[in-house]
Amino acid sequence: MPVLKLTQNLIRCASVTPKDEGCQAILIERLKALGFTITPLPFGNVVNFWATHGNTQQYPPFVFAGHTDVVPAGKTTEWDFPPFEGTVQNGYLYGRGTADMKGALAAMVIATEQFLNEHPHYPGSIGFLITGDEEGEGIHGTRAMMTHLKNAGVKIGACLLGEPTSNTTAGDVLKIGRRGSLIARFKVQGKQGHVAYPHRAQNPIHYAIPFLNNLLKIKWDPKPSKHFPPTAFQIVHIEAGLNATNVIPGDCHGILSFRFSNKVTAEQLQKRVESLAALAEVPITLEWTLSGEPFLTEKGRLLAECEKAVQWVLKIKPSLSTDGGTSDGRFIAPEGIDVIELGLPNEHIHAVNERVSLKDLNQLELIYRRLLMGYFSGP
Repeated sequence: MPVLKLTQNLIRCASVTPKDEGCQAILIERLKALGFTITPLPFGNVVNFWATHGNTQQYPPFVFAGHTDVVPAGKTTEWDFPPFEGTVQNGYLYGRGTADMKGALAAMVIATEQFLNEHPHYPGSIGFLITGDEEGEGIHGTRAMMTHLKNAGVKIGACLLGEPTSNTTAGDVLKIGRRGSLIARFKVQGKQGHVAYPHRAQNPIHYAIPFLNNLLKIKWDPKPSKHFPPTAFQIVHIEAGLNATNVIPGDCHGILSFRFSNKVTAEQLQKRVESLAALAEVPITLEWTLSGEPFLTEKGRLLAECEKAVQWVLKIKPSLSTDGGTSDGRFIAPEGIDVIELGLPNEHIHAVNERVSLKDLNQLELIYRRLLMGYFSGP
């Protein structure tokens, strides 16, 4: 099974972010053999590459996007099999990155090989946008590559991202969008003092509590979104004090997290939080980090062809979803590019004994191949 062999070769590269360990070289060699033009795009300490095939001037490419980096394996003694060997047992392939997302990368390459062998004169172009910085900070990977390609005048027609989106079988769920991600680091400034003399101090925790409680009461979306769950607000970290029983702390700081729908903007969220902070009797400062805006592909040719490909292989209509965390789609979609995420089941991603069934690997390759056939035979 070619997709299995290629996935195993990729797994044997311990490409824990930001290391690559020769993983991308394997993909580049396969793509070069098909006639792809390879453009290495390293940024910082991260390796990435852009590959194209066909007439990209006349036809903006259909792009497969993904990442070769993986999260650490953790304690290898807890694994049933070595995490970077690609062991097959009882119909499953074990290894770090099998589902997230080296299996999908292998399926993309094998599907492309099969498609080009059968349709060498297809009317269009194909691209691969591959990064080694998806599991890391996300600064020197897809974000940097998209900036480079935009500045170079490169156009992309549509993008299929191979993130593990499925539930029980490869292809049963399509991610048609993702919520935005906004982080605030807050600091409530008080005045340190002795607990026996509270009138000489200002306890920042006492001021942080009503501020945070007011945030918890807010319904952030002005109206429900058809495709997104409601905007979620979470207090993910709070810290104060000297771990002493008789000292009122001088400040209290923490982290707030928003995963927001397309019914509210990052600017609106910031203004609401800042307006409440301004009402406090002590200074509250906020530092904001926007990781990505929400994006949505609710119609169009890419979505239609993805649905048809899944139906052809599985004989079911895939579910459409926008749940879960962020993905590199947040760096691609803002350029007006349709992005759909379609990959392997995500039950075991980032876990000990990460694995994927051989059936799902083969199934995903068939879906990708059928997607290419439909995309390049359509109008």
